[in-house]
Amino acid sequence: MEVHRRRAEREGAFPTHAFSTGLILTLLLGAWAAHALEMSTGKIPFLVAVNGSTVLLPCTYASCIGIKNLYFNWQFNANGTMEKLCESTIPYEGVEPHVSVFHERVEFVGNTPSNNISILLANITFEDDGEYTCFGRNPKEKFKNHSAIFTLSVVDELRVVDNTLTIIIASAVGGGIALLMGFMLLKNLTIFVLAKMEEKNKECLVTSSGIDNTENGLSGSKGDSKATPKKK
Repeated sequence: MEVHRRRAEREGAFPTHAFSTGLILTLLLGAWAAHALEMSTGKIPFLVAVNGSTVLLPCTYASCIGIKNLYFNWQFNANGTMEKLCESTIPYEGVEPHVSVFHERVEFVGNTPSNNISILLANITFEDDGEYTCFGRNPKEKFKNHSAIFTLSVVDELRVVDNTLTIIIASAVGGGIALLMGFMLLKNLTIFVLAKMEEKNKECLVTSSGIDNTENGLSGSKGDSKATPKKK
């Protein structure tokens, strides 16, 4: 088998060196990816807001290998043209950056100790409707780019959701469950009552049988204890 394996390797059937190199590279890339910078705009990366209101555009970052001179910015996709809203560089973790703001209605409200680089957008208009990109680049990762998108939808007024059908369905389901529970309770109560009645009937039969036996025994005793007639 060893001879066949070596022959197969020589013929290229088992490129062990290439396989080992590929495996090592894959593991290294996987380990590197696990420590990569991550940008996040939250579990719900979208918002529907009323025209004229002020909204929070959330963004946080995380890196297992730490940061140094982390560059970040916010950009707005204005009909295909990326408009920069603000930018800054965080020298080290926990150091508050000096943020340059390029939009009059934008305010940086982030907090570096909590890895928060969120912004406020005041007095929104229908022109603010669209995608906002939170961008980050960490020199520790050889300037690899990372980003996350937050979508803002601007409306005249928030629609009132008609929950009538949902309420009807919930009521029907709740009523069905209550009816089933009532039926099971009545069934268990009926079984309990019948069991008690059967137990009582058994006790009555045993008691009645004991009384009959006692009376029969007394009658026999009286018959046996009659005096023998005297001889004349």
